[in-house]
Amino acid sequence: MARITLENLAHSYLPHPKGEQDFALKELNHVWQDGGAYALLGASGCGKTTLLNIISGLVHPSQGRVLFNDRDVTRADTAQRNIAQVFQFPVVYDTMTVRDNLAFPLRNRGMDAAYIARRVDQIARMIGMEAMLARKAQGLTADAKQKISLGRGMVREDVNAILFDEPLTVIDPHMKWELRTQLKQLHRQFGHTMIYVTHDQTEALTFADKVVVMHDGRVVQMGTPEELFETPAHTFVGYFIGSPGMNLFPASVQGRCARLGEAALDLGADYGTPQGRVQIGIRPEYTQISDQGLPVTVTRIEDVGRHRILRGALMGHPVNAILHEGESLPPEPRLSFAPGRINVYADDWRQSAKGAA
Repeated sequence: MARITLENLAHSYLPHPKGEQDFALKELNHVWQDGGAYALLGASGCGKTTLLNIISGLVHPSQGRVLFNDRDVTRADTAQRNIAQVFQFPVVYDTMTVRDNLAFPLRNRGMDAAYIARRVDQIARMIGMEAMLARKAQGLTADAKQKISLGRGMVREDVNAILFDEPLTVIDPHMKWELRTQLKQLHRQFGHTMIYVTHDQTEALTFADKVVVMHDGRVVQMGTPEELFETPAHTFVGYFIGSPGMNLFPASVQGRCARLGEAALDLGADYGTPQGRVQIGIRPEYTQISDQGLPVTVTRIEDVGRHRILRGALMGHPVNAILHEGESLPPEPRLSFAPGRINVYADDWRQSAKGAA
């Protein structure tokens, strides 16, 4: 297991990058603690796979260093880093049995036969393939092969880190939930440093202790699921996390007052006078529907089971609000925002209230 330090790290696929716009991964500094479970979350093309491949040694960065504990592994190959990696699409040996596929990394390192047998049986139970151990991998379904890839990535106990690059893409939805749960249990049991790349917020939030959100080649926030939901550091995080995402409105802010058109809103704290492109953000969960507040134009109501979602427009801007179970929609609905739940952004970055930690 290893603490992973990324120091002044950046990468461009161009031989002579001329500016920040030429970098697929923009400069970052982060420390990922030994034994942590992390998710790299972001839309396609945001740089998360590039970052994962730099950590694994498949890509050497244009600048900066990668440290495992205090050892510089920036130019070391994958084998020297002692990591396991599971890719998006299954990588298995078709001519081998499922048992031999799972045992291969251990046999390759000369492990004891009795230990190999015990460990393979343990991993096979975890991925639900005990009954298939004697079958050849050839002819198995794509999701069965991917389960073998997952098992082979997790079979070693001595690795510095296990890296997962969107490993559940070909797995059916029910099995996805089971495997995520089992990965979490494995992490608690053995304490491996795990990094899991995904574009699916549900996968990220249910797997990771801390989620690293990436946007346009940059890490915009690293935090717990609660921190990402309650205090998004960037408007992208507010939009990307949550279903529906955060409501964002252009506004002017002075002290503890935000002006949205002609309406004045209490922010609950003093934000001074932020400069640049100023917005306020409020989660649909904290957008209250009643017969008082700001008039809203309702376009539709969606019933999603445990609650309903109001979709509409507020002063010409899209807005979503939650109607909780048993809550009725007034004949002329209006919206109000809980003051302590409003976030203030300038040029997409969250602003702290005066005196806030």
